[in-house]
Amino acid sequence: MFILLDFIKKINSGELYSLSAPILILVILFMLILPLPSFLLDFLFTFNIVISIIILIVAMFITEILDFSSFPTILLFSTLLRLSLNIASTRIILLNGHTGLFSAGHVIESFGSFLIGGNFFIGLVIFVILVIINFFVITKGSGRIAEVGARFILDAMPGKQMAIDADLNAGFISKKEAQIRRINVYKEADFYGSMDGASKFIRGDAIAGIIIMLVNIIGGLIVGIFQHNMLFLQAVKIYSILTVGDGLVAQIPSLIISIASGVILTRVGSEKISISKQIINQVFNNSQVIFFSGIIFSIFGVIPGMPNFVFLFFSGSLFILSWYLYNQQYINKNLSIQLLSQKNKKLHLSWNDIQFERLIVLQLNSHFFQSSYKNMYDDLLYKLHVLRKNIAKNFGFLIPEIDCIHNCKLEDGQYKILIKGVEVESGYVFFDKILAVNTRKKEINMPGIQVKEPVFDLPAFWMDIASKDLIIKKKLLVVEPNTVIITHLNKIIRYNLHDFFGFQETQQFLDHVSQNFPKLVDYVVPKIISITVLQKILQNLLHDRISIKDIRTIFETLIKHGDAVKNDVNKLTSIIRISLRKFITQKFFSKSNNVCAIGLSAEIENVLLKIISSKNSKLEPLFAEKLIKKTKLSIIFQKKNNLPMVLLVHPKIRVFLAKLFITSIPELTVLSFLEISEDRIIKIVYTIGKDIV
Repeated sequence: MFILLDFIKKINSGELYSLSAPILILVILFMLILPLPSFLLDFLFTFNIVISIIILIVAMFITEILDFSSFPTILLFSTLLRLSLNIASTRIILLNGHTGLFSAGHVIESFGSFLIGGNFFIGLVIFVILVIINFFVITKGSGRIAEVGARFILDAMPGKQMAIDADLNAGFISKKEAQIRRINVYKEADFYGSMDGASKFIRGDAIAGIIIMLVNIIGGLIVGIFQHNMLFLQAVKIYSILTVGDGLVAQIPSLIISIASGVILTRVGSEKISISKQIINQVFNNSQVIFFSGIIFSIFGVIPGMPNFVFLFFSGSLFILSWYLYNQQYINKNLSIQLLSQKNKKLHLSWNDIQFERLIVLQLNSHFFQSSYKNMYDDLLYKLHVLRKNIAKNFGFLIPEIDCIHNCKLEDGQYKILIKGVEVESGYVFFDKILAVNTRKKEINMPGIQVKEPVFDLPAFWMDIASKDLIIKKKLLVVEPNTVIITHLNKIIRYNLHDFFGFQETQQFLDHVSQNFPKLVDYVVPKIISITVLQKILQNLLHDRISIKDIRTIFETLIKHGDAVKNDVNKLTSIIRISLRKFITQKFFSKSNNVCAIGLSAEIENVLLKIISSKNSKLEPLFAEKLIKKTKLSIIFQKKNNLPMVLLVHPKIRVFLAKLFITSIPELTVLSFLEISEDRIIKIVYTIGKDIV
């Protein structure tokens, strides 16, 4: 019992698989030497047919030739098995044929009696036809293909080796993968070479089948008539039927194996699919071919005297198949277009797939793009155009396009303003409401959604459009949703003008200026200063929201002072600002002849001058905090009195303070006393006191 269990374990573990070939050889030898009983012969004939069918199915389902690399060896063993069965069956037929048709087993008797109706001549004709098909058609064709394939494979081996080496050197494949590909090349060459020789087994098997059939008939007649005293007709009937049955039993597996050989050798293409799928895909994949075939069959079907029903049946079937294929191709085409577009987006990368950050982006939520708000969206686009035009008129250069894009992640009515891909600010609007802004100093309560106006930080209410009369009655400022966005965007753009004036914009600006003042441009750039220095100077002016429209003054100032302070951008900017003092004064103090501004106490100015003159020109954190706090108080005072938020300081500390307040108090403008026009009277209405020191 334990020995049997151990044997089963060895079979399951695969240890005894290596004994299958020697066992088969022993079985073949026994069949060649020892007489076999008829029931064992039936079993072996059936086993031979089963094995041949399995081999054919395997050949139909493999996706690569090397998946069935053992096929030449299988041809050898299957041929030996059939020949040994022929010898064993011949022995039984000659020994026991006189006893009747069942003497050689039920398989031979069935093939000799039932399949051919017991008619010797019919069986002989079928046998000859099978031999002709096998010997002259399939075997000969397979042998020729194997011979040519082996020759071509051997001729192509050097080229394949060079291709593998080239891919390895280029880094397309690894060393291990290259080794695997080289081994496959050798295996493929060995396979075709082996098939060239193994195809001769089938050919020899067909010849042997004919000879064995003649030997069985002649030998059977001699044995039956002379040894067993049978009548001639009786001996002919028995031995001829047994011989033909034996021949058919042997030739059918031989034909199946030959077909399997032809399937493997005639396989063409590198698709990783079985030969069955390959045939179906290539033959029954064109609806037009099937449709025209149906037309031809329908023509034959209506001709008198033809088998009309059969032809019309197949023509109708072809029309149905053509219609089905056309629909499938239409669906697959649309699907393939979608998949191809997705694949191109995911897999095929190019420089077109790289989207650089735009300078100004206005992100809007889905509500902006709904058809019901189309008029409002068109109005927004128009106002954006007007905004760019106004900024160009006020500051002297054209800001880039403002991109309106859809962001599905935003909440209803939300918008975001991005500069160079960075979110600067965001806000909310309600399309079916209007914003009532309280510009008065006293508080007021209104029905609606209370918010803060994004630009001036004033209390406001989103109210229904029907409440417009009430808003006007309360003397509140009425603002439409689009206007809220435009006003907010206008503020952001004006505070970040310098970010939009890059090298490319500088070059475009110079090209435009050269059309009006060609001599100025030729003389200044690059003789006096470089284009990068000019860019930084103009950026400094825009940073403080000073227009660069007066380009004549700017360039003439650079001509006068550019050689002396060629690369000092801050000094050149300060000199240009002094040259533009009339414009600066008009910009910030246009309503009055008096310049009502914020000032610094003498003590603070002296401290700042000492800090700037020292090597480490940095403010102490506590002093900087107090200075910013006091400056914010001065801003509140200026707002209450409707005065400009301008700080007048000593020229040497203007740049230093401008950098200090740019982030903490962005609405504050720092000017020097030299940047005020001589015809104006300077009044310091608020002094940042000495208690800071």
